[in-house]
Amino acid sequence: MRHRSIRPLLHRTTTHRLYPAVLGSAALLVAAVTTGVLFNQTEAPAGAHDTAVAALGAADGNNRPAIGAAPANPEPTTAAPDAPAEKVLQYDFQFQPNYYYCGPASTRIVLSADGVNMSQDEIARRLGTTTSGTNSAAETTRVLNSVLGKDVYQTRWIPGQRATDEEAARVQQDVVRAISGDRAIVANIVGGATDEVGVYHEFPGGHFIAIVGYRDNGRAVQVADPSGMFGPKTYWMATSNMAHWLAARGYSA
Repeated sequence: MRHRSIRPLLHRTTTHRLYPAVLGSAALLVAAVTTGVLFNQTEAPAGAHDTAVAALGAADGNNRPAIGAAPANPEPTTAAPDAPAEKVLQYDFQFQPNYYYCGPASTRIVLSADGVNMSQDEIARRLGTTTSGTNSAAETTRVLNSVLGKDVYQTRWIPGQRATDEEAARVQQDVVRAISGDRAIVANIVGGATDEVGVYHEFPGGHFIAIVGYRDNGRAVQVADPSGMFGPKTYWMATSNMAHWLAARGYSA
């Protein structure tokens, strides 16, 4: 079955925010470099940020642990037995204002679900975000805990290229546990994944998003995506697809 695909074509008109500070440079680069090399790759070059700005040489989550060398995951915490079958948190959504602020923007969404109001600039300072992006989920966990309290969040790593059945089950369990406890999740994803309506979301160089809800006892998750360029700001995705999207990266839950 063919699915609709959202791919970054910077010369295409879009109804979503197009970071004005970088579009001029991006247009010049697109004109100078073959589009297929820049935007249709399945693995981004070192130093690439996300699909939208691969040509601009920025990174997000690029300093993740090497495959097979990720720190040990903490022991899973069992979700409350009375967790509802579905829940979506209330939060304050903001788009990221530039190509490298997906980490601060996603962390801000998660903090807002906990009633904390901080600017993306302040969060970026705490994360150590630069024009090369935010290093990894370890940084988002550190900042969340610095604001909300020690060990509120833990970093989960999925070191392989695809999530195992056990890792996918843990993602589902973590989602239900966190969101039923009124806390959203920061997810550091890479590559592409298809949402529940068949839209393909692709970030070959990596990206940060927030998970703000679940349904069907955690078998599907609601994503709040601050990129604002390729598709709606929120969408639903099967948790199994989300787990594979997280492979080679990690999440704060």
